[in-house]
Amino acid sequence: MLSDLAQRALDRAGLGPIRDKVLARERLTDDEALRLFEAKDLAALGALANHVREQRHGDLAFYNRNVHLNFTNVCVASCKFCSFARPDDKAASEGYTMSLDEAVEHVLSKRGLGITEVHIVNGLHPDLPWEFYLEVPRRIHAAWPELRIKGYTAVEIHFFAEKFAKSYEQVLRELQAAGVETLPGGGAEIFASRVRRKICDDKATAEQWLEVHRVAHRLGMKTNATMLYGTIERLEERVDHMARLRALQDETSGFQVFIPLAFHPEHNMIGKAFPKPTGFDGLRTYAVARLYLDNFDHLKAYWVMLGERLAQTALSFGVDDLDGTVLEERIYHMAGAKTPQALSEGQLHRLIRAAGRVPAERDSLYNVLRVHAAPVAA
Repeated sequence: MLSDLAQRALDRAGLGPIRDKVLARERLTDDEALRLFEAKDLAALGALANHVREQRHGDLAFYNRNVHLNFTNVCVASCKFCSFARPDDKAASEGYTMSLDEAVEHVLSKRGLGITEVHIVNGLHPDLPWEFYLEVPRRIHAAWPELRIKGYTAVEIHFFAEKFAKSYEQVLRELQAAGVETLPGGGAEIFASRVRRKICDDKATAEQWLEVHRVAHRLGMKTNATMLYGTIERLEERVDHMARLRALQDETSGFQVFIPLAFHPEHNMIGKAFPKPTGFDGLRTYAVARLYLDNFDHLKAYWVMLGERLAQTALSFGVDDLDGTVLEERIYHMAGAKTPQALSEGQLHRLIRAAGRVPAERDSLYNVLRVHAAPVAA
C-alpha cells in the first residue's frame, strides 16, 4: 500500500489526481506523463512507481547469466553519441572485426560459467557477408543448443534488409532458423525526427525501427525496447518515444522490457556539449516509465550504464530487472563507463539484497529459473 506520508507528498506536489488514476489502474495521458517528469519531489514520484512495481512483482528483482558478443565495431553509420563504432576509413587503426571462429569461441569459452543467454550487437559493417551473420548464431546454437540467443538490433535488421535485398520478414525468418530467439532493443535512441536528424540521421528511422519489431512480434519473437536520454531531447520527446512504444505494445504485446539508457559523454562527437545525465534524471525517468508504460511487464536498469549504486537505488523507483552478469561489455566501456566488465552472480545478489529485494534468476523470456531465498557465494 502507498503510505500516508507518500500520499500527502503527492498531494503537496500537485500529483494527487495522477496518483488516484494510478491507484485505480487507469491509463495515464501523455500530458500526465510530462507532468510527472516535471515534478520536483523525486521521493514521492518514486513511491508511486514503487507501488506499481510491487503490485506486479512484489520484492523480486530479476537478472540473468549472460555474455555479450560484439564481433565488430566497424560501422557505416555516424551516430554522434556513439563511442563504440569506428568508420570504415579508421577500421584498420581503431576498429576490429573478429573472425567467425573467434566470435563463436568468445561465446563457447564461457560454457563452464552457467551462462543462459548471449547478447549480440555490432556495428553496421560494410563488407561482412550475410552468411557471416547467420553462421555465428548457427554455430553457437549447434554447439550449445540450450543457450538462448538474443541477437541483432532493429537497426542491424534494417541494414541487412537493405544491403542484402531482403524484406524484414525474410531477414528475421532466416535468423530464427539460425537459432536467434529474441531481439535486443538497441538503436531506438529517441524517436523524435528533430533529434534523430541531429544525432543519428544515417541509420534506421523511428518508423523503420518500430516496423522491424512489429514484424518480429508477428513472427512470434519477443523483443526489448530502449530509449537513449540525456542528449538534446526535450521531456515531451521522451514521452512521445514511450507513447509510440506503448501503442505498438497495445497492438502486438511483443515487448518484454523497457530499458532507459543514459547518454555517456566520453569519446564521442557531442560529449563536450552535454554532461552525463544526473542521478535525479535517471531515477525520475525510470519512475515515469513504470507509471506510463502500463502494458510493459518489466523495467530494466542496465547496471553497466547506470552504475551499480544507482541501479540498486532504481529498484525502489519502478525497476524490477538489473540485466545480468554481462561478461566483457564493450559498447558502454568504450564510452567511458567505469563500471566493471562483469559482475558475478554473488555480487548481483548482494546488490539486490542490500536494496531489500529478492534475487530471481530468469531466462531470456522472463521465465523464472530460481528464486534465491538464501545468499550464494560469489
